[in-house]
Amino acid sequence: MNDRGRGRPLAERREAAIERLRAGGNFWLATASDGRGAHLIPASYWWDGSRLTTATFEDSRTLKNVRAQPRVRVSVGSTADVLMIDATAVVVAVADVDTAAAEGYARASGNDPRSVSGFVYVRLTPERMQVWRGAAEFAGRTVMRGGVWLDVPVD
Repeated sequence: MNDRGRGRPLAERREAAIERLRAGGNFWLATASDGRGAHLIPASYWWDGSRLTTATFEDSRTLKNVRAQPRVRVSVGSTADVLMIDATAVVVAVADVDTAAAEGYARASGNDPRSVSGFVYVRLTPERMQVWRGAAEFAGRTVMRGGVWLDVPVD
């Protein structure tokens, strides 16, 4: 659809978001903490139907930021077809992660933090999701608010 056309209905956008998340793969993860500014990394993820799981080094700036400020932003896709997620992050030690999340992440990323020292998992619980393709879809781009899928466009 071009930028001058009409945007997709909410249900179609929500389905596009779920489909993209189920596919797994990579995203951009933005974190920040007071006085340090934004920090952006590419990372792999796995979606379990309600949360995303990623992993990073225990001594990374990303992890330091998450511990100081657990609100994060994730971008999946290209600028022409994007899924933006505002989420709350929780750090989970490798020894404490549930098997389904560890195995799902290993399949999606091709890496298994359980077999490499110095990693931790980060679980992301979405609070808001926005989906859009070009300017025609700016209005109505929010498909989740307060962690709940919306029934009607709100923007």
